[in-house]
Amino acid sequence: MSSSSSSEIKPEVGAEELRSLAPDPSDQARYLVAVRALCEFAAKTGDLDLRFTPSPTAQEGIAGHRSVAARRSPGYQSEVSLSGEYQKLKIRGRADGYDPALNQLEEIKTYRGELSSMPDNHRQLHWAQVKVYGWLLCQQLQLDEVNLALVYFNIVTEQETLIRERFTAPTLKAFFQQHCAIFLQWAEQELEHSSERNQQLSQLKFPHGGFRTGQRHLAECVYKAVSTGRCLTAQAPTGIGKTIGTLFPMLKAAPTQKLDKVFFLTAKTPGRKLALDALTVIRTSAPELKLRVLELVARDKACEHPDKACNGDSCPLAKGFYDRLPAARSAALAAPWLDQAGMRDVALAHEVCPYYLSQEIARWADVVIADYNYYFDLSGLLFGLSQFNQWRVAVLVDEAHNMVERARQMYSASLDQQALSTLRQTAPEALQKTLQRLNREWNALHKEQVAPYQAYPVTPGRFLQSLNLCVASMGDYFNDHPQALNGALQSFYFEAIAFVRIAELFDEHFVFDISKRALSSKRSHSRLCLRNVVPARFIRPRLTAARSSVLFSATLSPRHYYADLLGLPADTAWIDVESPFSRDQLDVQIISRISTRFTHRQASLAPIVELVAEQFQARPGNYLAFFSSFDYQQQVAELMQQTHPHIPIWQQARGMSESDRQGFLDRFTLESQGVGFAVLGGAFGEGIDLPGARLIGAFIATLGLAQLNPVNEQLKQRMAALFGAGYDYTYLFPGVQKVVQAAGRVIRGQQDRGVVMLIDDRFAESRVRQLLPHWWQL
Repeated sequence: MSSSSSSEIKPEVGAEELRSLAPDPSDQARYLVAVRALCEFAAKTGDLDLRFTPSPTAQEGIAGHRSVAARRSPGYQSEVSLSGEYQKLKIRGRADGYDPALNQLEEIKTYRGELSSMPDNHRQLHWAQVKVYGWLLCQQLQLDEVNLALVYFNIVTEQETLIRERFTAPTLKAFFQQHCAIFLQWAEQELEHSSERNQQLSQLKFPHGGFRTGQRHLAECVYKAVSTGRCLTAQAPTGIGKTIGTLFPMLKAAPTQKLDKVFFLTAKTPGRKLALDALTVIRTSAPELKLRVLELVARDKACEHPDKACNGDSCPLAKGFYDRLPAARSAALAAPWLDQAGMRDVALAHEVCPYYLSQEIARWADVVIADYNYYFDLSGLLFGLSQFNQWRVAVLVDEAHNMVERARQMYSASLDQQALSTLRQTAPEALQKTLQRLNREWNALHKEQVAPYQAYPVTPGRFLQSLNLCVASMGDYFNDHPQALNGALQSFYFEAIAFVRIAELFDEHFVFDISKRALSSKRSHSRLCLRNVVPARFIRPRLTAARSSVLFSATLSPRHYYADLLGLPADTAWIDVESPFSRDQLDVQIISRISTRFTHRQASLAPIVELVAEQFQARPGNYLAFFSSFDYQQQVAELMQQTHPHIPIWQQARGMSESDRQGFLDRFTLESQGVGFAVLGGAFGEGIDLPGARLIGAFIATLGLAQLNPVNEQLKQRMAALFGAGYDYTYLFPGVQKVVQAAGRVIRGQQDRGVVMLIDDRFAESRVRQLLPHWWQL
């Protein structure tokens, strides 16, 4: 079962694997466009309407098409390849079916629910597609007229609704030419842009007077990787200028490698800002460069009316969205610097939704800056567009050490029984029976489980069967009662769909576990989780689909850890970039007389406070102190205030907003002095830039190891079974990675000087020290 965020009763994704705008290799004067892409560009009108309607899965859509074809006469032709030309355009596609006996061309759309709920503008788009196919068929078979039919097939009832109309060839030809003319004007503009952009990029020069130490090596390796079509993994020290050192060579290679897009993917908001800053430097150095830069942000950050639903009946920016889109699209691409603020200005000027305008502009931008999930998630927008349009793309993965944990989250799913229990109290009568059956199967799962946490080798078959039935019942209910699509019922429905989807992917790279909590002596609830522990088989195809993928970070050691968990291709090139900084700039000290283990925590408080105070007195300035938890941080901070009240301190708090985080960083000025207390691995452990006197030292009072709990112990067991290194893969490697990232905040430029104190006796162990940067010379 799959879901859609749109009200359209979605058909199966078509087989038109053509680039939406591309030179025809057989004839450089003509350009290819798929029928579907042509119609979506030129014929889509009306409101943006994202009211949810359950839609068929891809497999259900394929089965539906086969069912329709099986009912036709013996001479019926399926998947009819058609093509035609209009001036410079070459249009291609596959019509779903043609019956020569009836002279009838059919476009088949599978759906769930009530056909009457389909918006008019979607039906109009379907007619546009079949009309274009109709003219291509008339031209190919020299027909004077043809019957065109939209066949809507209900995958639940297996009933067909056929809407048929006869058209003459001249009428279809006029319709075809009208829509081609609209697209051709845009196509010629885009081709002119691409040609001019490529000419300018081929002459692009590095925006600074020279490269930093190691930066030239990084840039040369990126250029070579995209030129040879390989994946590159680059470990390069923090502060070397990795962002511009990867973006510049990728842009430089774009003309020769015929790249359509460069995707710069980040784990956190600060990474997007660094990319925009680097591109600003490039644009400033080459003001004639016509490069379209787009920043994609999350929907909740871009939404202008969070209290309204995404449809024309509720939101004014959704009303008539597609009618105003052509003008908004043209305006956006005339002002090619489309960061979040720039996109918002254009969208509001044309009264359209900024978020969905940005998704449209992703089709036409040259560089797209976005979160990892836009490419690597199962339903990632950028990956989906790249595959459908057959774009030639290059992917830059910033701070790639975050990819393991983020990818695990993308391919995991969970369900909480408390949500089901609450839902059963308010659910409509029509769903009570299916929810009660699901609850019974859920109780049976954990009935014999004694421990609060237990992992299982396989997924729960009977429970999943019941969950599938529940999802189907809820989908049918939503079709009949669209007003019920809100609140707890909808939330549980989406979570259930996600759980079913992940369950279909389950193998030895997942863990299924049940966390049980007692409500009374006789009753208990549980949380079910399908945890992905090795995302390699999902990440690898997305890395190899690009012309080149470059993963870079200050912490990508050891290599086999990332190769195993991210599924890096066998021919991946690895480089360890020389640091531009020296041991004289950064004084790294291992304080082995203090243990920060949990059992020694109370004994460590006073020594850590004295260490910080002594360093602050010896060299007053701005410091960061990192701890393993908020509780540990709080204990040290309170003792510091009691014993050294003259030293200014400020603390990271749980759940800080973006403005609160910025306020924390704003305390680090060129004139200020004090100590910022933070949690290792949190918002201030990486991705922040405090050059010069804004930060002159860091105290890291933890090895960064993950919390010892049943989940992590289960992960350790699975890592041991798969790779023979359970402790290292679960605790040591990720922990030391956080330490190196935090230490990298101190030295950001050639003139910086600072100190890093690694507080724990385990830092003195050889297996830990060999994971630390060589240039520290410990």
